Amino acid sequence: MNHPSIINYDIKSHTLATGSRPQRLRFGYLLLAGLTTLMAVALLSGKSEPARAIQTVSLTLDEKESAIQTLALPQAVTPETVILETVIPETVTTPGPVTEVSTHSTAPATPPEQAASLPEPVGNWHDVTIKSGDSLAAIFTRLGISPRQLHALLEQGGAAHNLKKIHPGQTLRLLTDDEQGLLKLSYPIDKLSTLEVNRNGEDFEISTTHRTPERHEISASATIESSLFMAGHNAGLSDNVIMELAGIFGWDIDFALDIRKGDQFTVLYEEIYLDGEHIDNGNILAAEFINQGKRYQAVRFTDGGGRTDYYALNGESMRKTFLRTPVEFSRISSRFSSGRKHPVLNKIRAHKGVDYAASTGTPIKSTANGKIIHRGKKGGYGNTIIVQHGTRYSTLYAHMSKYRGGLKTGSRVKQGQTIGYVGSSGLATGPHLHYELRVDGSHRDPLRVKLPGADPLNKKYMADFTSRAEVLIAQIDLVRDVQVASNN
Repeated sequence: MNHPSIINYDIKSHTLATGSRPQRLRFGYLLLAGLTTLMAVALLSGKSEPARAIQTVSLTLDEKESAIQTLALPQAVTPETVILETVIPETVTTPGPVTEVSTHSTAPATPPEQAASLPEPVGNWHDVTIKSGDSLAAIFTRLGISPRQLHALLEQGGAAHNLKKIHPGQTLRLLTDDEQGLLKLSYPIDKLSTLEVNRNGEDFEISTTHRTPERHEISASATIESSLFMAGHNAGLSDNVIMELAGIFGWDIDFALDIRKGDQFTVLYEEIYLDGEHIDNGNILAAEFINQGKRYQAVRFTDGGGRTDYYALNGESMRKTFLRTPVEFSRISSRFSSGRKHPVLNKIRAHKGVDYAASTGTPIKSTANGKIIHRGKKGGYGNTIIVQHGTRYSTLYAHMSKYRGGLKTGSRVKQGQTIGYVGSSGLATGPHLHYELRVDGSHRDPLRVKLPGADPLNKKYMADFTSRAEVLIAQIDLVRDVQVASNN
């Protein structure tokens, strides 16, 4: 940094020896110029040393003598003081060849404490909304990113597999460069998780960030007047919560057959919030369903081994090996019978299953885990799937309009998985599902057969479960009693 040198001198016109005023001023200026020249010569001839922070020279002319004294910088400048300011460089060197220097940067140097925070890579940002039929390969091609980089990215495995699941409506944010291609990529997997890709040389670093939402416990209770859905909506429940409620008790209650006016339900569940906005519903924590006067209660519990399930208060699992119904909220149009008049053949013929009337295209679910042993047309059954469950049980699903894609003979299916859709193929007068259950090769009435249960809660977790269940069921009781009192 250059420090200023201030040369300060006073000219007292009334004390100078003979001569006119212009002569006196001319004398002062000449003296000042001489001193300035001497100082410059001294600096140039000496060694390069840092200049003092402030250098002050005070010059006073007297009528009888002239003297030069170095004084401290005055505190104030009077009207009789003339100040000449020159800049003296800290280091003076002998002039050398002149070199032309040019720069295009006007930004200050990065402070040492910010050195770890590197600037954003230079490139162009692109916000791409995924359209129907889009793929990551098509998007990269449009942005001029080479297939080699796409391959290098996807072969990372792990979290990168999420990029194969992009679907219409989602948005990708990419930073690209004409020469280097892809530099950064951001992909919101869902509302809580985001996949981040960063270029590191010729490789890519992939990470996933997760946000933790807030969970609020919500309770609701209602009495059924016409349907479960209507009562649920009146109580403020979403379709998903209603479906989950039916799924918990669907092992014991046939929601297509058993629901009556006056049935009651109470549910305690979670709502999920992010930044103060409701983004989703969480799990049902506890629930109660009173069907035709019989009370069913269930509590969600995760044991020490990480297994989560819904249990009755005695620790028995709410799940059974088979679902009671393969079609949600349908209507039974024909029951199991040994002597029913066939509507198409017009003759008495055993009806060894249950018919569920539903609209064409309604999803059909496998009632238990198993393996498909038949997929195709089967006489009057039309489009049919038969699933084998272990060595003793099998189920048949007939009159389908179509099968779910990707399923074939030999495919494994899980309980509750959609395997096809309601239709009227084969000998059928209208859209419905014909469902059969066989035990050891013999037809059994799906509505009456006793179904085997799932494993109960391990006894070593019963104390923890009972403690939790007591608290949740107490809340259920309170909410239900308040609802009943409000209706009276």
